[in-house]
Amino acid sequence: MPARELDVKGLHCPLPILRTRALLNGMETGEELVVHATDPASVIDFKHFCNTTDNALLSHETRVDEVHGTVFVYRIRRGV
Repeated sequence: MPARELDVKGLHCPLPILRTRALLNGMETGEELVVHATDPASVIDFKHFCNTTDNALLSHETRVDEVHGTVFVYRIRRGV
């Protein structure tokens, strides 16, 4: 099953986490979500979010986008 995608580029804390949490709450255990964010604080926020919930941060990478500049990409697996 392909991962779902969530684009929260341009949003600032706490909106990326709130939208991620809302989408994950509607997903089945084991499903994966890829989140694209531009808020530099999201690096800390997503690590903390996954460390304090049952969700697993599988990967985090930084990309450069011509339109948005630096984009942070997080792959999260829905926990129980």
